[in-house]
Amino acid sequence: MTTWQQNRIGSALNGTNPMVMAEMPGGFAVFGDTQFLPGYSVLLPKRVVGSLNDLLVPERVRFLKDMSILGDAVLQVTGALRINYDVLGNRDQFLHAHVFPRYQSESKERLEKPVWLYTEDHWFDAQYQYDPQKQGRLRSEIIAFLRDYLGGDSDNQNEI
Repeated sequence: MTTWQQNRIGSALNGTNPMVMAEMPGGFAVFGDTQFLPGYSVLLPKRVVGSLNDLLVPERVRFLKDMSILGDAVLQVTGALRINYDVLGNRDQFLHAHVFPRYQSESKERLEKPVWLYTEDHWFDAQYQYDPQKQGRLRSEIIAFLRDYLGGDSDNQNEI
């Protein structure tokens, strides 16, 4: 039996991915499994493709717009210093966009480097994994931001 972690896009499409916060025009906004940077989120496309270049141009525009709107939500809710966006596909070889909040509380050395240089424990230790008791309110606030955005003027939402 395939778990939602083994097929994140398929499970978002069929409604079984518990990390989905919102379906957007260009993808699914999901809360990150790891939360050493509180609010870390990911945008998954609406179909499985290997890279951004595999999407048709209108799909790319929707995906990248939604990535930036997810960034707006994370920035607004967390009060982060800035947002870092990453679309890599090196390890998980399907299109997905990482939305990383960066914080003033991070050391200067950390802020000047990619998030990927955090030690392995930040990615896998239980203390950094999503916990609804710890990050549930933050996740709910991001969801509320996205709902407000998606519930806005429909002409504005579909503008390309």
